[in-house]
Amino acid sequence: MFQRILFLCLFGSLGLATDGFAPPDASAELPEPVRQAEADRIAAIAKAMPSAVSVFVPGGAGGGSGVLISPDGFALTNFHVTSPAGEYMRCGLSDGNIYDAVIVGIDPVGDLAMIQLLGRNDFPVAEIGDSMAARPGDWCMAIGNPFLLATDLQPTVTWGILSGVGRYQYPSGTLLEYGDCLQTDASINPGNSGGPLYDVSGRLLGIIGRCSFEKRSRVNVGVGYAISIRQAQNFLGYLHSGRIVDHATLGATVSTDPDAGVVVTNILESSDAYRRGLRYGSEILEVDGRPVVTANELQNVLATIPAQWRIKIAFEQDGETVETLVRLSSVHQQDELLEKMQAALPPPPPRPAPEKAPNDRDAEPSDDEPSDAPEQPKQRDPHGHPHGSADAGSDIPPVAKQRIQRRRGFANGYFNQLETDRVVNQLIRQSPTGQVQAEDVWVITGQTDQPRPQDVQIRIAVDRTALIVGDDSAELTTASDRYDAIDSGDYSALLVTLDSWRRILADGPARFGETYFMGTMPLAGERPLRDCLLGMRSDTETRWLSHPETGTLEAVEVFADRDTDPAELWLQYGDSQDENVPAVLDLRFGTDSVLRINVDSWTSAPDPKADAQSPAANASDDQKEDAS
Repeated sequence: MFQRILFLCLFGSLGLATDGFAPPDASAELPEPVRQAEADRIAAIAKAMPSAVSVFVPGGAGGGSGVLISPDGFALTNFHVTSPAGEYMRCGLSDGNIYDAVIVGIDPVGDLAMIQLLGRNDFPVAEIGDSMAARPGDWCMAIGNPFLLATDLQPTVTWGILSGVGRYQYPSGTLLEYGDCLQTDASINPGNSGGPLYDVSGRLLGIIGRCSFEKRSRVNVGVGYAISIRQAQNFLGYLHSGRIVDHATLGATVSTDPDAGVVVTNILESSDAYRRGLRYGSEILEVDGRPVVTANELQNVLATIPAQWRIKIAFEQDGETVETLVRLSSVHQQDELLEKMQAALPPPPPRPAPEKAPNDRDAEPSDDEPSDAPEQPKQRDPHGHPHGSADAGSDIPPVAKQRIQRRRGFANGYFNQLETDRVVNQLIRQSPTGQVQAEDVWVITGQTDQPRPQDVQIRIAVDRTALIVGDDSAELTTASDRYDAIDSGDYSALLVTLDSWRRILADGPARFGETYFMGTMPLAGERPLRDCLLGMRSDTETRWLSHPETGTLEAVEVFADRDTDPAELWLQYGDSQDENVPAVLDLRFGTDSVLRINVDSWTSAPDPKADAQSPAANASDDQKEDAS
């Protein structure tokens, strides 16, 4: 009544008549563009919502959100959402169903985790968008489980714009680093963490993580951050590996020079970047195909890349532009990562205050809103898993328990074993000589690829390897021989790469040595990302890189020392009758080819000198050398 009197007085004092005012015409329709925009928004929400996941930690220790990315139930969320659950959690979808879920892999540095929902192979999945094309002002929406309100499994939808792109959020120590992330004013609250940020068409742009609050973490101030889907795609192979994975470092520090851009201020001489020519004062121009003009931009790019990737880099040194490949190092040592991962977990969620008497007017209001921050356990095992009801195993259903395998350095060894078996089976199916037995010898003949070709003969046997190139010859019989050949950059290191290839086919991963699926990475800085199998034998580390679609082995890398270049065998295939036989063997160190061979023949036959029944013949290579 007061407002109406004030309104009439105001208009009366202005001498305006009010008789001309009439209520709006209820029959009037909205303009067509407005109605269409509303319909498009509703359709985008309907398209996106089925792939959004509500994550609940058994025992009421927290929860959050996630998003499905494959029909067989693999979903992305935050590391800090899955931490209190350990290995097992419960997840709900907007279809009204609850699903068991297990941890797959975690990236504690980038605050990412992969889980798998169980029980179906036709889960609804998010359409992947292009976060690299996102721009400030683009409409976006967040769908998730703020304050764990989705008890009816219907997620909350908030709408806003992208306030910024390419934002950098400093880590807590060296973990929980948000690089090149998306900033949005769409309302994000505790419980949205791990959930999807979609574009206006319902395509996945990123994984929601941090948000800014005021007033005792109760009020969202309109600043939220999402890990870009580009970064998540870089790490998908690593997360599928079931490992606890790390991020990359260039091995150098930089600063922004107003006149010279991104300038190197310090560099490790043991780094691959130093071996490729990067020096103090070098100006870095481009990393992984992205131009950089400030130190912040460089860190933004590096923060989205897994450890051990080999990427393209361009820099200027002494007035000359250098374009090369650099193998990035790990930010942490393995034990250091596990230790910091445990120490960096967020504090326990707030607990409701004890109930107060009605006349206790001076009592503080209770902080009883749910939170997605995990409860800090009192003790942790070497794997980094929390000890609690969800982790003890007693309440985990059999369908989930059989998909959980503890292994040091792994979030879940079960999934690594699946991937290891898959890649090894691909290698066996595409062996150049069919099935290889332990006593079989590879014999390869060809010619060097040069103006005056030289004949080449190669013999790869269980106890020794030999190479003849024209009038030169080399023979390797011990682990020390293999190590020295790689360390010195000698052409005889070709024998080491071929020997590792033959052994994984003949012996299998169990007898080869510690073998596991590492993840996916570029080959020579190029995508698609290749599957990478890693095996440890004696003092060397071997990596087999295969094409993700065909399974074809494209490169074998053998490391003797992380501070020197590995021996790299690049394989090229031609139009020969047997498509599994490489047409060209190219041995490289760093960016230089040291021996290139055109293959004429590749055969396999039992070694007449080997006694397959003797203990010595069936012993591992390391056992033989120990015995000698």
